Amino acid sequence: MKRAIFAGGCFWCTEAVFNRLKGVENVKSGYTGGFIKNPAYREVCQGRTGHTEGIRLDYDEMLISYADLLEVFFATHDPTTLNRQANDVGTQYRSAIFYTDNEQHEMAKKYINSIDDAKVFEDPIVTELMPLEVFYDAEDDHDNYYDENRDQPYCTYLIDPKIKKLTTHFNSFLK
Repeated sequence: MKRAIFAGGCFWCTEAVFNRLKGVENVKSGYTGGFIKNPAYREVCQGRTGHTEGIRLDYDEMLISYADLLEVFFATHDPTTLNRQANDVGTQYRSAIFYTDNEQHEMAKKYINSIDDAKVFEDPIVTELMPLEVFYDAEDDHDNYYDENRDQPYCTYLIDPKIKKLTTHFNSFLK
């Protein structure tokens, strides 16, 4: 198994997407890229720690490649808005990839350059590309939030469209 860390706004959204991909296991919401140890949700949400909400996942590269994960990541959030995803605003909702090795770094950099050069998005990509230093697991009540709270307005307004896009455009990647 390989490991990947993505931050695409609220971790509930990102987790819901990646949990549905074949070859992806052990998706965990958490915090990374900040400056204090063991941050709590309340601190991160208030933007006081420098952390971003992200997910850590393990994947079987025989079933899904890192390139496939990048494609899904960039298609299911807005990588052109600095420190914002929809109504979620602040550095804790920034778009970022925390690479675990040089291969991931090079692949992500090449992917970002290719979609920027192809003008896939109207605005330039602002996704941060940083080495992973530490990932702190979020509190357990964030695990599987979407699947356990689908009737919540946040889930229907923000996450349902991401899942619809995933099932429409990436059906071959689904479990």
